[in-house]
Amino acid sequence: MAKEPFWETKRLDELSAKEWEQLCDGCAQCCLVKLEDAESGDIAYTDVACALLDIGACRCRDYAHRSARVPGCLRLDPDQVRTLGWLPQSCAYRLVAEGRALYWWHPLVSGDPETVHQAGVSVRAFAVEEKAVRVRELEDRVRPLPGQKRVWR
Repeated sequence: MAKEPFWETKRLDELSAKEWEQLCDGCAQCCLVKLEDAESGDIAYTDVACALLDIGACRCRDYAHRSARVPGCLRLDPDQVRTLGWLPQSCAYRLVAEGRALYWWHPLVSGDPETVHQAGVSVRAFAVEEKAVRVRELEDRVRPLPGQKRVWR
């Protein structure tokens, strides 16, 4: 009898550190610069990647020290996953927290870390480097996330 996958049998707060890290699908959508509407509180994503993001790999260049180097970078935990409205709809942490299945392209399901890119969900072919964009240009860089139609959340 096959053992059920950990993401189908455990809550987020029951995951080991290794399982927590494996749950990340590597899309890097959460590593994009976000803008918040001051009046409504709505969040919009830009196509501008955090300065630490290796866009081609969709991985942080300094994951262990990211919070110290980028003050706005959050270390997600189960409580934040349940309350952060800006997490992408396809985020595996969000899906598990909501009791939903991971998508076919998630590396844990497909067995291949490239499927997230092949499915067009990652920022690999979408994002630009932060150093190439001036702060005053950020509003002009608002875009729907890969695989999404809506701009504001």
